[in-house]
Amino acid sequence: MAAAVFHQCIGAIQVRSCGTEKSGNSSLRFISRGFVIDCGLLRKGTCSSHWCKLHVIRASTSDASVIDPISSTSHNAIDSSQNTSIETALILIRHGESLWNEKNLFTGCVDVPLTKRGVEEAVEAGKRISNIPVDMVFTSALIRAQMTAMLAMTQHRRKKVPIVMHNESKEAKAWNQIYSEETKKQSIPVITAWQLNERMYGELQGLNKQETAERYGKEKVHEWRRSFDVPPPNGESLEMCSQRAVAYFREHIEPHLQSGKHVMVAAHGNSLRSIIMYLEKLTSQEVISLELSTGIPLLYIYKEGKFMRRGSPVGATEAGVYAYNRV
Repeated sequence: MAAAVFHQCIGAIQVRSCGTEKSGNSSLRFISRGFVIDCGLLRKGTCSSHWCKLHVIRASTSDASVIDPISSTSHNAIDSSQNTSIETALILIRHGESLWNEKNLFTGCVDVPLTKRGVEEAVEAGKRISNIPVDMVFTSALIRAQMTAMLAMTQHRRKKVPIVMHNESKEAKAWNQIYSEETKKQSIPVITAWQLNERMYGELQGLNKQETAERYGKEKVHEWRRSFDVPPPNGESLEMCSQRAVAYFREHIEPHLQSGKHVMVAAHGNSLRSIIMYLEKLTSQEVISLELSTGIPLLYIYKEGKFMRRGSPVGATEAGVYAYNRV
């Protein structure tokens, strides 16, 4: 995991001092192993005993992963006027291997669960992101993405409980209500959305990929699978999938990042490729060569309206590590 720096205001400390110095400003720097804090000291008054406020101006760490400051004040308390300078984490995870991945079948929007290997991939993904703060989880409406998200969160160091939010009806929302504020603090809302589903493969769903290539020809099947705007019979093209996935991301996920929340999205190869296309401003030609491995998390840092990808230590072009480009 590449090094990442998070900055946030973590409150004010009152310091009592004595003396007759005139009002003024000074600064302090606290240095610890791998951690630096710059502080501004504001003094007011000339009396022999007065109070001063000590504000943290900058706090940084060079640890190998984004550290979740459990003991610090929650970033949710940050004033909205400071949101332009805060940094938040966006984690994207393609679901672990599914039963139809294992059988080499076109899956699309058919709702199949993970294999044993897929479960292990999801758990391993959770270990990789265990130190990255997560406030909200978004998944598709398909069980393989939801299983991946839930299993990944069992490995998180904060041990918060992921809870699926049911807002599909008035009754469902009422029955899903939590009445303990303490329990709410120890929970992470999980929001499911069909817009994050895998692209619908139409008449290819359930067919064996190898047999389909032999029937229709390798070039035709490759065009259906890898072109940007050519859909399979009665299915979605990547462009069509991108329209719904990106629209949902911009309307429902990005605002949470802007408000200071750290977000994880567990979804599918094509819906995530669509979102990455938006995050990195890829062309239609660049996105069709983008590969995402199952169960591998990809970290972005959001700051001042921009998304910065944090690649792996061995580089973003190696298969099986992070999203990578074959070119």
